[in-house]
Amino acid sequence: MNFSQKVSVVADVPADALVRFEGVKKSYDGINFVVKDLNLNVRRGEFLTMLGPSGSGKTTTLMMLGGFERPTLGHITLDGKPVERLPPEKRNIGFVFQNYALFPHMTVAENVAFPLRYRGIKGAAAQQKVQEALGRVSLDALGNRRPAQLSGGQQQRVALARALVFEPSLVLMDEPLGALDKQLRERMQIEIKQLQTSLGITMVYVTHDQSEALTMSDRIAVFHDGRIQQLADPETLYNEPANRFVASFIGENNTVPCTRLGAEGDVAVIRMGDGSTFRAAGTDAVGADGKVTMSVRPENIGLAAAGDRPHVNRFAGKVREVFFLGDHMRLTVEALGGQLVTARIPASRSRSFASGDDVVLECCVSSCRLLEA
Repeated sequence: MNFSQKVSVVADVPADALVRFEGVKKSYDGINFVVKDLNLNVRRGEFLTMLGPSGSGKTTTLMMLGGFERPTLGHITLDGKPVERLPPEKRNIGFVFQNYALFPHMTVAENVAFPLRYRGIKGAAAQQKVQEALGRVSLDALGNRRPAQLSGGQQQRVALARALVFEPSLVLMDEPLGALDKQLRERMQIEIKQLQTSLGITMVYVTHDQSEALTMSDRIAVFHDGRIQQLADPETLYNEPANRFVASFIGENNTVPCTRLGAEGDVAVIRMGDGSTFRAAGTDAVGADGKVTMSVRPENIGLAAAGDRPHVNRFAGKVREVFFLGDHMRLTVEALGGQLVTARIPASRSRSFASGDDVVLECCVSSCRLLEA
C-alpha cells in the first residue's frame, strides 16, 4: 500500500529556511533505501520534530543533517551552504543524544566547556559562556560535580547546556528524553520547549513518542518507510491526517472501511458496512470500486442526543468492552456491519455500561475524515 500517495511535503522554499533537504536518498547497501526522495525545509527558529516508528528513516535523516552519515544522493544545505561533505565539527550544530554522551571523568563545567576547545575559546571567555549555559538550564550551582553525582534529569540538562554553549545555529536532539521516567520526561518536554522559544534557536528533534511530538513541536514530519507521510502543525496533523498511516500512528483512531457514493459540496457521501449512509469531510479520496476509509477519533464519538440533529452521523451498536478510566469511559462497540468502534465518553455524561448493552452513538460530519482505503 502506498501511504504517501497524494501527500505534498514541500511547496515553495520559504525565505526563512535554515535547512534544506533536496532529493535526498540514503542507502547502506547500494540497493535498499532507508530514506527516499526526501525534500524538507526547516524554518529558522522553529521546533521541528521528526516522528515515526523504528526503521522509518527519521534518525538516519538526523544523522545526515548532523554529518554522521552522508547522503547517497541529493543535497543538504544549512543557511544556504552545502554541508553534505562537511564533518560534524564544521557545521556549527549542537547535539543532544539519548545517552547524553557525557565524559564521566570531567566535571559538569568541563563537560559543557568541551565544545569550546575546538573553537579556540579559552580562559575567562570560556568560563563566562559555561556559566551562562548552565544558568539557562538551572545548573549554575552544580558546575563542580561529576555526571555520576547527578540525577537523570540533571544529566540531560548538562547535555543540553553543552549543545548550547557555543551558540549554534541549529540543535539536533535524538530521543533525548527516552531514558527518563514519565513524570520527569513530561516536565523536561516543557522546559526544552520554553528554552527553545526564549532563545529563538532552531531545533530538530527525533522521537517515536506521539504525545511528546504534539506537546513540543511547531511542525511535525511523520516518517514511514523512508518517506515523509505528512508535514504539518500538531493540530492539523491530529485533526486532518493525510492518510491511514498518519491517522493510526498519531493518537488513537477508528478507521472504518466504507464505499464512496458521491459528494455534496465539500462533503463526501459514503455507505457503511451495514448499508447506512454517512457523510464525511474530504472528497478527494477515491479508491478502486469506490472503496475508501472513514477516520474518526474516539473522543469525537459520543452518546446520541435526543431528537434529530443535522450534520451528525448516528449509528446503533452493541457494547463489547467497557473500561472506566477516571474522567472518561472507553467503550468498544460492535457496529456498522461488524466493525469494532472505540468511543471515549466523559464520565460525567455517561451511565454505567456492561458488555452486551445496546447503545446509540453519534459523531459530527466534520469529525469524520475520508481517506484512501
